[in-house]
Amino acid sequence: MDSTLPGKLQITRAGEVESWTLHDPATRNALTDELVGALRQACQRAATDNTLRFVVLQGGGGAFCAGGSLGGFAASIGQALPAGQTDPLIAMNAGFGSLLEALCALPQMLLVAVDGPAMGGGLGLVCCADFVLATPTAVFAAPEVTLGVVPAQIAIVVHRRLGDRAARRLLLSGEKLSADQALALALGLADELAPDLQTALTQRISMLRRAAPGAVAHTKALFCMLNTPVAHDLPVQAAIKFVANLRSPEAAEGLAAFADKRKPGWAA
Repeated sequence: MDSTLPGKLQITRAGEVESWTLHDPATRNALTDELVGALRQACQRAATDNTLRFVVLQGGGGAFCAGGSLGGFAASIGQALPAGQTDPLIAMNAGFGSLLEALCALPQMLLVAVDGPAMGGGLGLVCCADFVLATPTAVFAAPEVTLGVVPAQIAIVVHRRLGDRAARRLLLSGEKLSADQALALALGLADELAPDLQTALTQRISMLRRAAPGAVAHTKALFCMLNTPVAHDLPVQAAIKFVANLRSPEAAEGLAAFADKRKPGWAA
């Protein structure tokens, strides 16, 4: 099976393994609405495919994922919503949270292969993985707060994978970590440093084949059940926080400062 879904998602299949490759070099594989939709479609299909055992999520063109695209939010940055209106941006942002939940809920083992930057929403994708392999050029960061934006949806999966202390370190500071640093600090971001990703993936999958696919699916479902009381309605609640901040003058200043390559007012 070889296909390209809308939003620059390339899917290839070899036996029981599918590779989902983000491929939009011009944006460093930014998470546009189209790409998020394509990934959600892939998750829906995989969830009912009993012949599929492994999903490899990776980026093409020397980057994993530069993060979320604010294209659909651009006109609303710094603009207050008229009183009494339901904000349409909440559903848009919550849609990305639904993708992250769908990735976490895949019955197959999800391996994420990180080469180059995994920023913002890209870090969220990483934290949905069962296993993360990273090249020496991999970089992890959640720069949202430095732009005056809330890392709303990724906070859920980053906190789930890394725990409270490490999640606060990354999400409240915008700190960038190399693969070496992430492994040395034992934050849980990466499981293996892989100079040759394809060889490392082949070896890891070969080792994981000893796990029965049905047992894996049920065990992962149990993990989802364990997380449900904590995560109930969180995508919507996170979206509300994201949108409220996005419409504030703080977000307008942060993103303008980024575009102008200057410090925002609060950091000057």
